[in-house]
Amino acid sequence: AGVPAGVLNVVHGGKEVVDRLCTHKDIKAISFVGSTAVGTHVYNLAGQHGKRVQSMMGAKNHVVVMPDANKEQTLNALVGAAFGAAGQRCMALSVAVMVGDSKKWIQELVEKAKTLKVNAGHEPNTDIGPVISKRAKARVLDLINSGVEQGAELLLDGRDVQVQGYESGNFVGATIFSGVNTDMRIYKEEIFGPVLSIICVDTLDEAIALINANPFGNGVGLFTQSGAIARTFQNLIDIGQVGINIPIPVPVPFFSFTGSRGSKLGDLGPYGKQAVQFYTQTKTITSRWFEDSHEVGGVNTTISLR
Repeated sequence: AGVPAGVLNVVHGGKEVVDRLCTHKDIKAISFVGSTAVGTHVYNLAGQHGKRVQSMMGAKNHVVVMPDANKEQTLNALVGAAFGAAGQRCMALSVAVMVGDSKKWIQELVEKAKTLKVNAGHEPNTDIGPVISKRAKARVLDLINSGVEQGAELLLDGRDVQVQGYESGNFVGATIFSGVNTDMRIYKEEIFGPVLSIICVDTLDEAIALINANPFGNGVGLFTQSGAIARTFQNLIDIGQVGINIPIPVPVPFFSFTGSRGSKLGDLGPYGKQAVQFYTQTKTITSRWFEDSHEVGGVNTTISLR
């Protein structure tokens, strides 16, 4: 980027390096992106040592599908948001909440997901690449297995995907569960893989209550053709980033990346004007000046510098 040497430094390591950064006297501010467990540790430790901290953490992103939504656009959006990047992004769609008659679209959603091609990411026409490591694949498979064991209905199984030429690759295909409830691990944990859980409810109010009861508050989407429903939803939902007919509601960078509850600690976000404020230390100066003549009163001045 052309910045002078020493301005940007990349430091590799685990907990020891993280703790050193959180406690070092020369570091004034820390911005974190990662899991809720690690983010909470960073926030607490760095805060104890007088640092300014913003911590963007875990997610369990929902999308609410109303029966009046544009079906084709909605289903295409769900498939892309749930399975793009093999589900390995903090804004991936994890849970589809089907309201009323939109539950009739589930089988069409499954059929669209079946068409996705799993392959190495650099191969032409690949829709789903590998997950990042063998450990990540094992974790995703363990969660899929737990969903089966806890009684969810496995509509599309991506556990046994074989990719010719990459037989040892860390591949997991598109996986869809229905009949999911909030006590299941596949609902409670961030899977970080190409797995979509479906929950069916009767009303918008039920959908809002379900999402607001989740520990995470990173992102949420709503698909509807009703402005009244959209206004009600965006006012009542307790989530940092809300998309209306948008499945991944990340704002462009001059707005702020936001979150609530278990998805964010700290008051300022890492995008836009909030980021500038976060990395700015305010200095307040109060001064008093006197004229050389003793007969003239003093002049008081207060200024703030950033």
